[in-house]
Amino acid sequence: MFPAADSDLNGIKGLVMTGGDLEPASILHAYRHGIFPWYSEGEPILWWSPDPRMVVLPDRFQPGRSLTKRIRHSGMQVSFNRCFPEVIDACAMLRQEEGTWITADMREAYCELHRMGWAHSFETWLDDRLVGGFYGLAIGQVFFGESMFHKVSDASKIAFAEGMKRLCAWGYQIVDCQVATRHLASLGGLMISRADFLELLQELIELSPEADAWCADHD
Repeated sequence: MFPAADSDLNGIKGLVMTGGDLEPASILHAYRHGIFPWYSEGEPILWWSPDPRMVVLPDRFQPGRSLTKRIRHSGMQVSFNRCFPEVIDACAMLRQEEGTWITADMREAYCELHRMGWAHSFETWLDDRLVGGFYGLAIGQVFFGESMFHKVSDASKIAFAEGMKRLCAWGYQIVDCQVATRHLASLGGLMISRADFLELLQELIELSPEADAWCADHD
């Protein structure tokens, strides 16, 4: 269905394929092979597998001193899977001025994957108001992070820190952050080669997380 993840199309590093569709089976097949869709409105669907790749290891994640203090005193709470559509909409709105890659078709596809039990969200709340969060896909013991947003300072960081804590407890071994950013690096993102990522991926997607993963929401 897809070329190999390391076959850079037309010499464009990281670009694997153009075209195809966003059916759940297509997206899941892509992720299982280290490939994800990333394109803007009006473009054909572009499928990527960057080299190098940014990842976070949940069992090694340690929030910094300032973030730990913020978590303790912010008054924010974190939930998961409480309002997936609202999280993806907020992520899209945050990037609207930049030309968001979360198109209407992408939103529909990932909401369907959420209904099927593959896509998940973490949400940060302040006074019963959604102020931050992130979403992604979970396959095997890998969580593929997609996008995050915040409406108040540190709300996305707090969601991320609590998310890493829960993912670690549920047995997830790696979080794929896809493309490097300074923000993700500040949250413990590490760069690894595409080859190393693909090798880890093939091992970890065959393993199951803990049986209670995503089963209950305790704030």
